[in-house]
Amino acid sequence: MSLRIRTIARMTGIREATLRAWERRYGFPQPLRSEGNNYRVYSRDEVEAVRRVARLIQEDGLSVSEAIALVRASPPPREQPEAERLVERFWASVVTLDGDEVTRVLDDAQTVMDVEAYCDRFLLPLLREMGVRLDIAREHLASALIRQRLRRVYDGLSSVSTGPRTLLACPSGDHHEGGLLVLGIHLKRKGWRVTLLGADTPAMALQVACAQVRPDVVALSFVRSRSVEEFTPVLEEALRACAPFPVVVGGLGAREHLKAIFSLGAQYAESSEELVAIWNQVRNAQNRP
Repeated sequence: MSLRIRTIARMTGIREATLRAWERRYGFPQPLRSEGNNYRVYSRDEVEAVRRVARLIQEDGLSVSEAIALVRASPPPREQPEAERLVERFWASVVTLDGDEVTRVLDDAQTVMDVEAYCDRFLLPLLREMGVRLDIAREHLASALIRQRLRRVYDGLSSVSTGPRTLLACPSGDHHEGGLLVLGIHLKRKGWRVTLLGADTPAMALQVACAQVRPDVVALSFVRSRSVEEFTPVLEEALRACAPFPVVVGGLGAREHLKAIFSLGAQYAESSEELVAIWNQVRNAQNRP
């Protein structure tokens, strides 16, 4: 299967400009060129290689050059062939609108993967890829079943009575809560107390929840792409509603607006580890004499 760079960026979360820069500097990835229009086209193996590099950078703290060298030198994880078969079964069953088979695929994947692999490297990439692979009917079927599964994992984790408290929400107008659920799963596993408001949360609801919960940090997930003119007032309203509690913003729809995020006084994080690090910085600053 040949995929264009725009599709790869959406599937992996790595920007097109970053992929081009890696190609120029490190010769990675190595796409072919389409006949006639000379577009970059990528194989499924290259997509997975880019994902592995991204994980090594984000989770293990490797530099870009170190991560690329390690991926080139090491074969894919042993479970990858099985994971690939499950992915292909998933798409095939979604295309035929066979919800029962989709459920069986999700069951099989959960059986052979740990929680982190199941959520981060199986379910979340499927959600990201739907917009470029499926029509509206099939996307609704598939995304609903995956959100149900993520919610089941989230609800199955034990809640704690102590530990930092966080409030999670998608802002008004954003209906994609898959990434937010994954964040909630990670934070619950790290011993955080999590209040999950979910998709399309208006500012008034944020204000009421903050007054009741008094979170150590509020995390907002922007997934839908917005212009800066649309993004800025939505974030401004959310920040007023959440004040005085610190707000961390994430999601694909926020990545392109870092200047606006920082200028308004919010923080940006791409993982639960980054969110925890930001919270530790805030806490340490508050404890300084």
